[in-house]
Amino acid sequence: MIPADTPIWLAFLLVSAAMTVIVAVRYFLACGLFALATARVRPGLYAGMRGQIGKEIRWSMIAAFIYGAPAGIVFWLWRHHGYSLLYADFGAYPLWYLPLSVLIYLFVQDSCFYWSHRAMHGSQRLFRLAHSVHHESRPPTVWTAMSFHPVESISGAIVIPLLVFFVPIHLAMLGVVLTAATIMGVVNHMGWEIFPRRFVHSPLGQWVITASHHERHHEEYRCNFGLYFRIWDRLCGTDRGLSARLTSQREPGAPAQAKSQDKALR
Repeated sequence: MIPADTPIWLAFLLVSAAMTVIVAVRYFLACGLFALATARVRPGLYAGMRGQIGKEIRWSMIAAFIYGAPAGIVFWLWRHHGYSLLYADFGAYPLWYLPLSVLIYLFVQDSCFYWSHRAMHGSQRLFRLAHSVHHESRPPTVWTAMSFHPVESISGAIVIPLLVFFVPIHLAMLGVVLTAATIMGVVNHMGWEIFPRRFVHSPLGQWVITASHHERHHEEYRCNFGLYFRIWDRLCGTDRGLSARLTSQREPGAPAQAKSQDKALR
């Protein structure tokens, strides 16, 4: 750990660097794991996309710093000065609050994402400035999950570091939130549906975003803006259901057809 008497500028630099490495490693582990799964389950789906994937990784490394820096600074301030409402004692709040805090964080993060995401699509200037980088990935891959312009990265990176000053959360539950963010970001961009059909079309699946739902956003742009849940999309009339291309990929022979459709979209 960094000593508490370290000059604050140096402490902030060190914790930012350390957290950036953690975010980057988390990105490579998650994306690499699901890329291997894609190669096994949907062989050839990413064929000929090395150039696009390289760009996605480069943008993602910039995003790793933008997400890592504020997270590292907040953690250091909590660890050495007690700032924020993070806590490490399981007895500090009732046990029922642990899952509730996770749901609160996911809902707030989802809400912020929905409205900022929708705003970036609603303004041509904002789209060109901040969000067009993400949509250069056509079709998206597992590596697209963090492929953001720095402006968009900032809009997403500040949510949780700010939220820990307003809503108490245990460190372990914060880990659950960050793990969910990583996994959902990757699987929703992987270009095929990892969840079984019976879940995607179940009553619960009608409220949770999966690859089939988010892929339609990448196909049509002006719909399906949510991050985890379909609540805001349904309330605001921006939910247009699932991607026909992904929902048709249920048979072993589907990838080749899907790949030709992907090329037609470019």
